[in-house]
Amino acid sequence: MARERQLSPRISGRPDALSRRTLLGGAAATAGAVALTGAAATTAAAATRDADVVIVGGGLAGLVAARDLVAGGKTVVVLEARDRVGGRVVNLPLANGGVTEGGGEFIGPTQDRIKALADSLGVATFTTYNTGKNLLYKDGKKSPYATDGLLGSVPPVDVAGLANAAIVQSSLDDMAKQVPLDAPWTAAKAAEWDRQTFESWLNANAIVPSAKFLLDVACTSIFSAQPRELSLLYVLFYIAAAGNESNPGTLERLTETAGGAQESRFVGGSQRVPIKLAATLGDRVVLNAPVRSIDKSGSTYTVTADGITVTARRVVVAVPPPLAARISYNPLLTAARDQLTQRMPMGSIGKAIAVYDTPFWRADGLNGQVVSDTGLARSTFDNSPPDASYGALMGFIEADEMREYDAASTDEVRAAVLKDYATYFGDRAKSPTSFVLQRWDNEGFSRGGPVAFAPPGVLTEYGAALRKPVGGIHWAGTETSTYWNGFMDGAVRSGERVAKEVLAAL
Repeated sequence: MARERQLSPRISGRPDALSRRTLLGGAAATAGAVALTGAAATTAAAATRDADVVIVGGGLAGLVAARDLVAGGKTVVVLEARDRVGGRVVNLPLANGGVTEGGGEFIGPTQDRIKALADSLGVATFTTYNTGKNLLYKDGKKSPYATDGLLGSVPPVDVAGLANAAIVQSSLDDMAKQVPLDAPWTAAKAAEWDRQTFESWLNANAIVPSAKFLLDVACTSIFSAQPRELSLLYVLFYIAAAGNESNPGTLERLTETAGGAQESRFVGGSQRVPIKLAATLGDRVVLNAPVRSIDKSGSTYTVTADGITVTARRVVVAVPPPLAARISYNPLLTAARDQLTQRMPMGSIGKAIAVYDTPFWRADGLNGQVVSDTGLARSTFDNSPPDASYGALMGFIEADEMREYDAASTDEVRAAVLKDYATYFGDRAKSPTSFVLQRWDNEGFSRGGPVAFAPPGVLTEYGAALRKPVGGIHWAGTETSTYWNGFMDGAVRSGERVAKEVLAAL
């Protein structure tokens, strides 16, 4: 069950070169930026540019939009606040010379657009390690279980709990089929579903405690938020979005490894995709340029960022709604759009990766995947490279657990995580060769992840403002996608959609 910093770029002749600096006082070491040409790596004071379109945000959504707009014959400038591209997709360098993913990393069936993009850029995938048994750690007991039996990868709780969980999952899938992906607020029962939390619905339907445990784990693993925080309508939409035009979304596809959203990873780390894409755009991408204001004068927009001002006919804002709200707009955005951004918080998430000489858990017949009811890292994966030249255990820190440790030191987080790993995998887990940590809550240009979610009442009251342009300002980002909302695939789809929208308007 799973999904998804600011450093000076190291310029290199390789389009996917990564920096090797360590972020002191922060969560981890992180990968550097793109080897871009011209003004992309340095932003001269008071630089000015003109373009047809200026794009705010150099994540997958913004870069894909730029690619398609350039292909459509338009001039484009991408303004990225960080000194790297990728947004919530970032590679973290390891002391042994390898890399691991600090943000979005997995893809799976029906995530067609991110796969097509990666293929076009020559970034290969490999299967997430899934050989051997999963572990359930519950009530102080460790229970290995097979992932290819009658229950699949469902943790082996009591029979009553499994039966109740199966009914709940089937009900959620059936309800999700009634949610229009492009306008979930128009569902026949939208008002009923949007006035309650996912928690209140689970309390009425997941009546066996062990079933409630399974659904709670699924919720925090998917959203990095607690069931009490989420609108039921939003959860149903998210399930419906976990598919494509030919395959309806299901909860199982969201939570599974084999056959699900965690099936595959990218060779060399997921950030290679935006890095390579940005390299094709050259000096159209400007780093270290956080946007402060967007001002309209006549038929043009002036977008002011640190060190650069761009005048354009259209603007694409491709950052999460809460971050988009921090830009100053003149004239003001519509009340509906502003109210929407005030009400969509980011999930709370961190990823902790411990590196070992070998993936020793494999010799014990374990695949590195854990579901736990206690500890700081309650969901883990084997993040070792495809050649298993070293071992890497990745743990998600999510929702309440992440918030509890947001102000903790890196050493405190490390100690708590390694304690959990030792509980799951034995004393060898206490002594990694290195340890890296990415805390998205504390990352200045994300402030959480993997997605900005909707609490009760938001979709029915303000959902229509999510993608609706405000004058010449258009909206992109994974939160605006109708398929695979919250995932890399959703980000790519949103970039493709907004580019068509802008081209039609110009």
